[in-house]
Amino acid sequence: MSPDRDTAREAAKAAFLAAHGFGDVRREPLGGDASTRSYERLHRGGDSFIFMDQPPSIETAPCPPDATPAERAALGYNALARLAAGRVDAFVACAGWLRAQGLSAPQVLAADPAAGLAVLEDLGDDLYARLIEAGADEAPLYDAAVDGLLTLHAAPTPGVLAYGGSTWPLLTYDGLALKTAHDIFVEWMPRFRPVTLDAATLADWEALWAPIRARGEAGATVFCHRDYHAENLIWLPDRQGAARVGLLDFQDAVLAHPAWDLSMLLHDARRTVSPQREAAGLDRYLAGRPDLDRVAFLADYHALGALNIVRILGIFARLVTRDGKPRYADFVPRLWTYLDACFANPALAGLKAWFDAHVPAEVRR
Repeated sequence: MSPDRDTAREAAKAAFLAAHGFGDVRREPLGGDASTRSYERLHRGGDSFIFMDQPPSIETAPCPPDATPAERAALGYNALARLAAGRVDAFVACAGWLRAQGLSAPQVLAADPAAGLAVLEDLGDDLYARLIEAGADEAPLYDAAVDGLLTLHAAPTPGVLAYGGSTWPLLTYDGLALKTAHDIFVEWMPRFRPVTLDAATLADWEALWAPIRARGEAGATVFCHRDYHAENLIWLPDRQGAARVGLLDFQDAVLAHPAWDLSMLLHDARRTVSPQREAAGLDRYLAGRPDLDRVAFLADYHALGALNIVRILGIFARLVTRDGKPRYADFVPRLWTYLDACFANPALAGLKAWFDAHVPAEVRR
């Protein structure tokens, strides 16, 4: 923002806080993430709260529920991918629905979606990633995270989420959104690594992913957090059951295949999830879902997991090359390891052959 816009934004934030009874707080800036949001911790006496700031009109528009593929393309990346464009009304509506399922999304204490501002319950600093780094036993944390998904996936999914005067559509993670996801890789990886992709190679790419996209859309039956990993989960041991898992960054939720959030959890880009922990998580999930065919579900998990990993590789390539954030390159080798594990599934032999031919081992670094 320009200095004048910064000043105006700060004045709007101060007015919002004063209007909602938070004018007397001490404000502490918090570290950001890869999004366009920023956060502060508000202190008042012995209490603390989280202040979310998502300036409106910074991102391209989200997807209208009835938009055609051409209209989505004209609106831009957020509409194609069915992302919420950081909208505070999406966060408020999703948070209310998650809390109604007995899950620990932050309570929304005040919000002005049009201004892009909200004050939230402070769930604390015990992120899964930080606790595990400090030596905590990861097993109960991951078991609780899987239980959270089981709770989430057992809930009926409304077409529209509503809470606190905010509504938000729960759109399907459809074939176009999935295509947008995997095509980030072929758009940005050649700018990040010495990879050359001609028209015939890209035609093969499309043909290999088309049936996987179809499976993903056909299996889209559950509320999908979409960013369910150790940097967005907070351990709340004083709560019970699945409510011990505090949830952050869920505003991009969609109706999706249940394998998607499992891939986000077990193919974590920012910390290594061992094959043993992955297997334990899958076993726990499937034990809680006796309605699922194990073989078919695992086939979908590996196929959609591969798509998800490829998506993240493309996003990290974009963050490094376009946005000047070199730290994301440090996560890339881990993602290639996960992708190789997915490619061990014989059903993905065609994709494995494509990568071996066009993104050989010496480039996967």
